[in-house]
Amino acid sequence: LKHRVAPAHGRPPQSAEVGRGVVDAMSFAPSIGGHPGLLRSSGGLDEQRSLQSSASFLDAFDFTAIEEMDPSLAEGHRVVYDREVPFELRVQDADIGPQEVGTLEAIRCKILALGDEQCPRHCRIELTSENDLFFHYTHSVDEHGFRDMQEQQKLMIDFPDYVSVVIKMLNSCIKEPHSYLAVFVMQRDGNARLDFIQNMEYKFVELLACNFQASPEEVVRQQITFRYNSVKSRLALMQGRLQDVQALVKVKNPSLLLQLQRGPLRLGSKR
Repeated sequence: LKHRVAPAHGRPPQSAEVGRGVVDAMSFAPSIGGHPGLLRSSGGLDEQRSLQSSASFLDAFDFTAIEEMDPSLAEGHRVVYDREVPFELRVQDADIGPQEVGTLEAIRCKILALGDEQCPRHCRIELTSENDLFFHYTHSVDEHGFRDMQEQQKLMIDFPDYVSVVIKMLNSCIKEPHSYLAVFVMQRDGNARLDFIQNMEYKFVELLACNFQASPEEVVRQQITFRYNSVKSRLALMQGRLQDVQALVKVKNPSLLLQLQRGPLRLGSKR
């Protein structure tokens, strides 16, 4: 995009891989259909096929109705990217300048586009954190605003390519955290800047800078309410699916269900 050495304020950005210990709650249900031998009785191949057919309804969760309640979609935007990305967070004081070394944190980046997929009219990026429910920053740009970015940063891309370029950079920060850095500098007045920086071993090159603004209190309140209701609804769906799994296992292999129910008790007794 451009080749400009990152501003020499303080030490160069530090980076480390962010591990995520997220357990996929959906993995249990498909494993039943994927490994029917666990529940197989002596009925032979026909019973095995019957088991696979009975378990097919357990293969996936449908969160579409929950996701449609997202207040971010109220203006007609659609979500084109939604992942956690390792960010280095820094706080900048007006007199002192930004911190030399920030804190590494997984920030959820949601990119929304308005209009045609090949030629969007508007792009919005929302940043949130699981560690701080009140952390909510927004980057909003249309074609006119992008021209200012293009002139200031000497960018070689056009607005229709902007979303795909940002997605590529975020994914690079995930896959190669030692080579591609995302540094988020926050100011006391609510303004912030996201710098994408590439570590070239002998120098740091700033690839792209995006200006952010802390979201208004009402927007933050709406987002927190949605996130709470979303988790609550997903939990209810998973609990219902767990009951379905238990009912299926009880019919096909009651002894296995007893063994699964006793498992946590045995683990607790060893402590």
